[in-house]
Amino acid sequence: MANIKSAKKRILVSETKTLRNKVIKSKVKTETKKVIGAVNTSDKVAAAAQLLVAISEIDKAKAKGIFHKNTASRKVARLTKLVNSME
Repeated sequence: MANIKSAKKRILVSETKTLRNKVIKSKVKTETKKVIGAVNTSDKVAAAAQLLVAISEIDKAKAKGIFHKNTASRKVARLTKLVNSME
């Protein structure tokens, strides 16, 4: 356990940031699963709508520094490719 005041604060701050990151990553995963589910049911309209929501969540995570820009781009590209393959 940390004895120095600044070290104690860093522990608290890192726990707070870890929790925030976990929530946002979980939301991205949920939206991704919704897109995949819509693709699996062959519902083009729902898949396209869910794709927009998922891209929005991924971009928000990228803006907050949770995902690297290349990681976010890769996720968006793969989801877009999946939805476009339905047509």
